Amino acid sequence: MSANELTIAAARDALRKGELTAVDLTMACLTAMDAGDGLNAFVHKTPEIALDQARAADARIKAGDAPSLCGIPLGIKDLFCTKGVPSQAASNILKGFRPEYESTVTTKLFAAGGVMLGKLNMDEFAMGSSNETSCYGNAVNPWRRGNEETKLTPGGSSGGSASAVAADLCLAATGTDTGGSIRQPAAFVGITGIKPTYGRVSRWGIVAFASSLDQAGPMTKSVRDAAILLEAMAGHDPKDSTSAEIPVPDFEAMLTGDIRGKKIGIPREYRMDGMPDEIEKLWADGQAMLKDAGAEIVDISLPHTKYALPAYYVIAPAEASSNLARYDGVRYGHRAKLAQGDGITEMYEKTRAEGFGKEVQRRVMIGTYVLSAGFYDAYYNRARKVRALIKRDFEQAFAAGIDAILTPATPSSAFGLGEMANADPVEMYLNDVFTVTVNLAGLPGVAVPIGLDRKGLPLGLQLIGRPWEEGDLLNHAYVLEKAAGFVAKPEKWW
Repeated sequence: MSANELTIAAARDALRKGELTAVDLTMACLTAMDAGDGLNAFVHKTPEIALDQARAADARIKAGDAPSLCGIPLGIKDLFCTKGVPSQAASNILKGFRPEYESTVTTKLFAAGGVMLGKLNMDEFAMGSSNETSCYGNAVNPWRRGNEETKLTPGGSSGGSASAVAADLCLAATGTDTGGSIRQPAAFVGITGIKPTYGRVSRWGIVAFASSLDQAGPMTKSVRDAAILLEAMAGHDPKDSTSAEIPVPDFEAMLTGDIRGKKIGIPREYRMDGMPDEIEKLWADGQAMLKDAGAEIVDISLPHTKYALPAYYVIAPAEASSNLARYDGVRYGHRAKLAQGDGITEMYEKTRAEGFGKEVQRRVMIGTYVLSAGFYDAYYNRARKVRALIKRDFEQAFAAGIDAILTPATPSSAFGLGEMANADPVEMYLNDVFTVTVNLAGLPGVAVPIGLDRKGLPLGLQLIGRPWEEGDLLNHAYVLEKAAGFVAKPEKWW
């Protein structure tokens, strides 16, 4: 096994025992990253920064001052601002933008000894479920359908993160999740991804999509790694007014593997019409695994689930239209070339028409429409009320003693790049059907790989937890991971 294939936990132990240096580990990942260009996962490589950080990590380990991420090579989604390194949110409108500051999350990761290999591909401004809206081109899933050469989506918006972790180009990566953008790609590539409770991880220095929904989280090769990385990312940040002043527990220590007597809710509303039988079976298998571990399976109702997608696709574009108003070509990023006699209005119009891709334009227009004078009450306010009802559904389930909720993570396995290109955009939006409720309610959710479908592609299940109880949620995921025993890796073709 080469060093880049290690988990964070295994690499941490090897580094501390002196069996491996951070520089060697980083070199192994840099080599894999360069060999993985065919996946288009890394879009800005930072080998010099990585090696400097690795040397510093080796010195810390030698001095006996080594936090759990010390010397661990990571990929950073292009939505996180990294000082002096292009941070484009995969959009042409931010071409050439190199921030003068570091996001809170990357600051925390570097303080914990993390090593940045580079920035990862994603959907433009995190808007998409297939990583096909990126200005860098599509990220590619390392998995294939049997011997077919069709390139598959790694999911979105954190497609580059998912692809890089699944292909062992890095040991773990950061992702962000506004409506499923960590959990859906994690399920598509057979890795673990957790979206923490809203407010658990600082959003400062992360390019905003929908401020009341966005949360950053880890994308890792195992549940234990997710616990290690989440602990390093989480914590109160005075720079983010939505960040919660709640202590961060030792998530890794909470992985006891004991869930006896816990109640797992199975929401009947998640049984969608036309759900593939493989997803149905996977869900039933997951229930059986948790039951075998001593949990009690309880049927529950989340009656407002059917309104989640429409509410989400009103609220998220509304917030995006407001957040993306700042990209106007005045202070930073792209500015269109202007003709003689063009004024400021033409500058805004041309800059935004050139800088934003089709999906971003679509969502900004939807958002501006639902916020406009005649429609604000009919759309935006109504969606906010529905959101409150969705949140209440979950609160009632938890009040009735439910500890975690088990659902499918995605309605299918990964589809081919371009296969949805001519479809109605709403068909693409349906990819988020199991994940958006969690963002609307601000809850933690984790995707865990469970098995392969008949085409040989990974499928995952989602566990939804109580607010602020990521430790318990990860423990449930840990039990599911052990019971499923998913160890499959994509065959290297890239």
